[in-house]
Amino acid sequence: MTSQPRSGATNHALSSAALGALLSTTFEAVHGFADQWCQLSRDAELKGLQGTSRVRLDGTPASESDIADSRVRTVTGSTLGRLCAVRHSLTYSAVQLGAAVAVTRTLGFRVPARAWLAGTAVTLATHTLIDRRRPLIAAAEALGKGGYLERATVVRSAGKTPDPAGPGTALFELDQSAHRALGVLAAVVTAVVARRTGR
Repeated sequence: MTSQPRSGATNHALSSAALGALLSTTFEAVHGFADQWCQLSRDAELKGLQGTSRVRLDGTPASESDIADSRVRTVTGSTLGRLCAVRHSLTYSAVQLGAAVAVTRTLGFRVPARAWLAGTAVTLATHTLIDRRRPLIAAAEALGKGGYLERATVVRSAGKTPDPAGPGTALFELDQSAHRALGVLAAVVTAVVARRTGR
């Protein structure tokens, strides 16, 4: 005969499940707002920048005179890309966290700071990694999506070459779906840490 779980343990598990579901729903609801409306145009354009060549802070290639001029700030393409990706991910994570705190408090959940930090760390790290593009492209190619990435591009202006990134492309769709799936992970991590901290 199996033992029945204690009522307190069952209630605690149900509360954790409800918190996880609420967080997942909230993260999904604010995803588009945080990822599109709150992202700086500059970050959207430059966050995937790679390379060791030096560029100005607007992403344009730096000339020899720019590099020699101490008044002109130049960095490598990869450095600027990382800075833009991190800035966007910080903004995204802050919006997501603010919305989640507001919703959970309104509905009577009290989530410990440690749980918020754990879930936000998941979002911040994974969002930055995905938005740097190379890791996402590598994962997509490893899963046999290379052809999809090559074919599903868009021509944004007549006479221009196809754009492999941005709305309407395979890379954009894979980016968005990965962010949403990892939002569930962030929600679960937050709920699990909240449950363990609350014991």
